[in-house]
Amino acid sequence: MNFEKMVDLHCHILPGIDDGSPNLESSLQLANDAVHDGVTHILATPHHLDNDYVNHARDVIQATDMFQAELDSRKIPLTVFPSQEVHINGDLVAHYDDLLGIDETKKYMLLEFPHGEVPRYADRLIFDLKKQGTTPVIVHPERNKGIQNDLNLLYEFIKNGALAQVTATSYVGGFGEHVAKISHQLVENNLVQIVASDAHALKGRKFVLGEALDKIAQDFGAEKAAEFEKNAENLINGEYVAAHDYSPITKKKRFLFF
Repeated sequence: MNFEKMVDLHCHILPGIDDGSPNLESSLQLANDAVHDGVTHILATPHHLDNDYVNHARDVIQATDMFQAELDSRKIPLTVFPSQEVHINGDLVAHYDDLLGIDETKKYMLLEFPHGEVPRYADRLIFDLKKQGTTPVIVHPERNKGIQNDLNLLYEFIKNGALAQVTATSYVGGFGEHVAKISHQLVENNLVQIVASDAHALKGRKFVLGEALDKIAQDFGAEKAAEFEKNAENLINGEYVAAHDYSPITKKKRFLFF
């Protein structure tokens, strides 16, 4: 599909700030790869408050400004905005002033669960963020072990007002058949509303956002792919996005003949 604008809401493109890119050269290569994939606008989302990285809001804003200047000086047609991939923890609301949203007013925020589980306090934290006026967007739920074991955990979060983002690489099979199947189920049941690259300067973590949107269009129709991309644009502008027509995932019955 061809989009006049293509917004990538999750990308580790800033140099030397997390595990996404070790240096400016790698970040510029990621930028060129993004442009080649059709991306026009990127939300730079370094890890924040996980076990390895702390990237304060002011530092991310400064790093983004500096990187944008490098892009402009090289005439790379890409616009980058500052944000964070915020790792869930029980004290997150206490750090609220140091958190960046997807949009400038923090109507929406990328929220990461630990890969191995869904914390028991996740429901409460989502409620607390909603009280602050922030809708969490749960990133890459298809790769979370707890959600993989019970896909309807995500259904409950969506029912309670969260949104979710599937990773492009997951949808096209880059993380294996199992993750691709889960990704397909989440899209089919309207439990994810956005697709994003989550690109890193690592093998197997490149830009396939265009490919993923094409595959979503092939699987579910062009209207669904266009909705995903429009949702990304609306989120970065702080405009209304809500889950709709979502449903729990039911296991298919197996018929035994013997």
